[in-house]
Amino acid sequence: MTINTDAPIHPLAAFAATLQWADVPAAVQRRAEDLWVDWFGSVLAGCRARPVASIARFALSQGPAQGPSEVIGLGASSSPLMAALANAAASHFAEQDDVHNGSVFHPAAVVFPPALAVAQSIGASGAALMAACVAGYEVGIRVGEFLGRSHYRVFHTTATAGTLAAAAAVGRLLGLTPAQMQHAFGSAGTQSAGLWEFLRTGADSKQLHTAHAAAAGLTAAYLAKDGFTGAQDIFTGAQGLAAGMSSDADPSRLTDGLGTRWATAETSFKWHASCRHTHPAADALLQVMQQHGLQPADLAEVTCHVHQGAIDVLGPVAAPATVHQSKFSMGTVLALAARHGHAGLTEFDRDYLAPETVALRERVAMVLDAEVDAAYPRRWIGKVTVQTTDGRLLHGRVDEPKGDPGNTLSRDEITAKALRLAAYGGAVQGPEAEAAVQRLWQVAQWPRVGPLLA
Repeated sequence: MTINTDAPIHPLAAFAATLQWADVPAAVQRRAEDLWVDWFGSVLAGCRARPVASIARFALSQGPAQGPSEVIGLGASSSPLMAALANAAASHFAEQDDVHNGSVFHPAAVVFPPALAVAQSIGASGAALMAACVAGYEVGIRVGEFLGRSHYRVFHTTATAGTLAAAAAVGRLLGLTPAQMQHAFGSAGTQSAGLWEFLRTGADSKQLHTAHAAAAGLTAAYLAKDGFTGAQDIFTGAQGLAAGMSSDADPSRLTDGLGTRWATAETSFKWHASCRHTHPAADALLQVMQQHGLQPADLAEVTCHVHQGAIDVLGPVAAPATVHQSKFSMGTVLALAARHGHAGLTEFDRDYLAPETVALRERVAMVLDAEVDAAYPRRWIGKVTVQTTDGRLLHGRVDEPKGDPGNTLSRDEITAKALRLAAYGGAVQGPEAEAAVQRLWQVAQWPRVGPLLA
């Protein structure tokens, strides 16, 4: 059998292989730096969590006891593969890592960990690291958009598209040619995995999803560098990603505005420490409460008007049994937001099963809304109807939840969030975290990427 290794190069592979930091518009560069600092807070918040610790112990047992790549927050180092595995698991635990609405994809958790680990290993500059990360964001987001809404009903897009995002970022750092990048995409795509079934029992799989995606993408890129071949039409081939994982795949999304539309800049920050599907309704409820001076005791019923994706992901969680599962409970998130003004990490840990929270949780319902569903995933509209205990019927609407590009966080807010998450994780003391964050803002000027923490 003759193997064809001279297939046409997909534009997405060519783009990822050749992107330079200087090619990225200044505003997008600044957004990439924002996302980088925001990610650092999430990895510190999650690095000592129980499921993350299991993955980190495994990684450190399998890799060298010391290596060029930092396992953040644990005072350890290992090979790029093992550091990427551990750091990607930590990145997705606190539910405060970024999200791109249109692809329903969390880029930071699967892009920054493998790219950082490789940059530390090869001594890349900060600018090279950031160019690679933008390549990863642009690829991962477009793959998520390509796979469509049907994919997300069953598959965790961050886990599946994440393998290709990680491959793109690492491949750019390794200097893959466009042809090699295409092989890396093929090897990454064939390893794509991650199912939503874990939510029904509050299992730990979500951390494994990002760990696997980061490690699989890194592996694919290194293999491509060594001449290893991958499927040449992993996207639309007869037995490729679209055939196996989607019923509404749109190949045009893979190259939509490539080089002119910067999907990185469309990425949102997460304000509440919960599944992003809960944020629009939480913000709409807070709007109603603030406008009408309501207290939690005034809420007789809250109806959330949502898109189908929210029902698919949040619907299985009726009575959350763990803190992490409660972050996928619309009722719990709205109850905490109503009681405290936001649903933060501390509030979840302390109050997710408090009697007042549970009582309010049971008064929250979701209904499919045609307008909200039609706008999703490009826009995540928040709409609620509130029945008060004194008989009033009130309505709230938020067109851009806090953290979206049109309602974004300032750099001061990003810094404060990162430090708050670092304090929550407890792996580093305040002064060390503050010093690290200040250094991270200057990443593009670094001549060589070293450890993020002393």
